[in-house]
Amino acid sequence: MTDAEAWLAKSRQKAASAPIGPYTEEVGRVESTADGIALVSGLFGVRLDELVRFENGQLGFAQTLDSDRIACVLLDDAVGLEAGQRVFGTGDVVRVPVGETLLGRVVDPLGRPLDGLDALAAKTTLPVERPAPSIIDRDLVTEPVQTGTLVIDTLFALGRGQRELIIGDRAIGKTAIAVDTIISQQSSDVVCIYVAIGQKSASVARVIDALRSHSALARTIVVVAEAAAVPGLQWIAPFAGFSMAEYFRDRGQHALIVIDDLSKHAACHREIALLTHQSPGREAYPGDIFYVHARLLERAAKLSKAKGGGSLTALPIAETDAGNLSAYIPTNLISITDGQIVLDAKLFYEGQKPAVDVGLSVSRVGGKTQARALRDAAATLRLDYAQFLELEMFTRFGGVPDARVKQQLTRGARIRAILAQSQLAPLSLSEEVALVTAVQNGLFDDTPIEKMGEARAKIKDIFSNGAEDALRQIETTGALDELGKGQLRSALKAIAP
Repeated sequence: MTDAEAWLAKSRQKAASAPIGPYTEEVGRVESTADGIALVSGLFGVRLDELVRFENGQLGFAQTLDSDRIACVLLDDAVGLEAGQRVFGTGDVVRVPVGETLLGRVVDPLGRPLDGLDALAAKTTLPVERPAPSIIDRDLVTEPVQTGTLVIDTLFALGRGQRELIIGDRAIGKTAIAVDTIISQQSSDVVCIYVAIGQKSASVARVIDALRSHSALARTIVVVAEAAAVPGLQWIAPFAGFSMAEYFRDRGQHALIVIDDLSKHAACHREIALLTHQSPGREAYPGDIFYVHARLLERAAKLSKAKGGGSLTALPIAETDAGNLSAYIPTNLISITDGQIVLDAKLFYEGQKPAVDVGLSVSRVGGKTQARALRDAAATLRLDYAQFLELEMFTRFGGVPDARVKQQLTRGARIRAILAQSQLAPLSLSEEVALVTAVQNGLFDDTPIEKMGEARAKIKDIFSNGAEDALRQIETTGALDELGKGQLRSALKAIAP
């Protein structure tokens, strides 16, 4: 058979297998476009949130449905999009690629590469909007997430499946805490997703460089909808990130997602709502802003054993203005989440970093998830530190404190010194246990404050000089028996001044 005969036979076979019958396609027309919104007429069968495709290839989704037209939020640049062009309904919702192939990649909310590497070969896609697990499908939050930040792991422990808000003013270390937490997971079984919403390109580049330099990028997916992106991409970014994380959770694995930040997402939602003529409410936000964030964060959960036992932990970030926690979006997010890490600008500018306000911060799961060795070591740490802060305030008014008060002030100052921590230097669980044990047993009481950094640096040496069994117990079981505690104390005394 010649090539021409083979082609003819194949064409006849294809024609014979083609379905015969009428084919209808609903076509709309663009009426106008501006500010990332396109008004479309003629698509009477389109459903809410349905993906639509424009004549030039741009994508969007239906945001509002009026009797005579729909408002579509664009997911691509509007260059070349003009009134009169055709619009087609797809019958599907916005989907994103998911799977192992995304690990180590930098993508936009639609899964398109931004790192200059090859296109993704993901075989599975998931809708960006998915229902949260039901109550019956959830389990208790009991396993810890080690953030590597001493003040958080000791005072406000996080658990797998928890939603903990990181909130504070601009540029006082919110992202730094989240990045340290991701870096701390490089030796664990937790997959991380970092979602940047409305951030400057330079800020996102610094985060990526930090993850790459600490070998944490290989187990992280970075989703970027920068400030220059269209509002539609910024709006779907956290939902897309959650879908990528849920792929791992639903397979019995553990995932951590950082949303940086939801204040900018709320502003983006307000912008879209006002452009599509939705009724404004408090601070001009639409009435559904609470529901948008609630349905997003409810997707974080610890699943029951019947559902695989996977977990998805969420660390949303929110920005305050002059420390105002009573503003609309902060109060919404505080009420939705399971606790908040509050950063204080005054502490930050005084040099206390991370600038965590221990009075306003809280974890509503707390010690239930904390490693046993750390919980035992830090049993009274928060109370001791709170009493120190109160006593320090009163002693500023003058007077000579008695010996007991002097001892509390000395111990509290050492607690504050060990809670201070450099950025991109997360601690292991064993190092945290050793530091807290040392300060709670008074081993640093005679150490001058200016030399606390040196004493802190010596902590790593004890696990290779006399505390090997204690290290093994902490890293394998998260607990210490009496023999291990005694060995740890003896090793700490050997390095004490």
